[in-house]
Amino acid sequence: MTGFGLADGPLAGGRVHVEIRTVNHRHFNVQLRLAPEFQPFEDALSRALRKRIARGHVAVSVRWAQEPEHGRAIAVDVERARSVVAALTQLKHALDLEGEIDMGFVARQPDVLVYRNDENDLAIPADAFLSIVSDALSGVIAMREREGAALATDLRSHLKSIRSHLVAVRERAPQRLTAERDRLRTAVGELLDGREVDETRLAQEIAYLAERLDINEEIVRLETHLDHADAALAGDEPAGRALAFLSQEMLREINTIGSKANDAAITASVIAMKGELEKFREQLENME
Repeated sequence: MTGFGLADGPLAGGRVHVEIRTVNHRHFNVQLRLAPEFQPFEDALSRALRKRIARGHVAVSVRWAQEPEHGRAIAVDVERARSVVAALTQLKHALDLEGEIDMGFVARQPDVLVYRNDENDLAIPADAFLSIVSDALSGVIAMREREGAALATDLRSHLKSIRSHLVAVRERAPQRLTAERDRLRTAVGELLDGREVDETRLAQEIAYLAERLDINEEIVRLETHLDHADAALAGDEPAGRALAFLSQEMLREINTIGSKANDAAITASVIAMKGELEKFREQLENME
């Protein structure tokens, strides 16, 4: 599910900026881009994310802006400056450019001028950092919950449609057995060409046919799976994995009903149920 959260706050004489984005993924997958000062918090950060996000690709960016007025001395990275000047000199000769290399331009390049911190200046408190992460996570969760509510509404509509078609199947099933019985009786009568029908044998064949074509168990199991799916959508816990399993079981029962149907009306309902279930399963890819 899609989510975005942003938070920042003062920390260790600077200001930390936390940005969290989530997109759909079958599993929980984290990508961290941390400022060097925050790399020791990788494990704690991953645990904090997992507690609140069950599934999805989670991209986290943590930037830290130092405050020069916090008692830091400015230092020059001479090697970095030398490499910048060398690159500019090479560019000047390669393109036959005029002008001199400007010291101000060199000084503005990343990491040429840096703030040197006091020995104890970067004692970053984990609780304060994770509190800012939690604020960003709250924005992510709020967005995901809004999307989840919309998805749940759509998923319920597909389940409701499957139920309506299943009702039609349940109503049609007895009529289908009666029609099959009459068809079998007519076929036997035509084969005997006026001779007496063995009613006992015919009753046995009809009973065998009724057992072979009976779909009551499949209907009951499918209704149970639909009930469980509705309950999962109504709960507070992530339901994506449970619904994926239930959708597989629903497809199994629908296919079995279709294989036993031998009836145009039931076959039409089966096709409609499979279409709704396919839409249901497609939406599950977007759900936690």
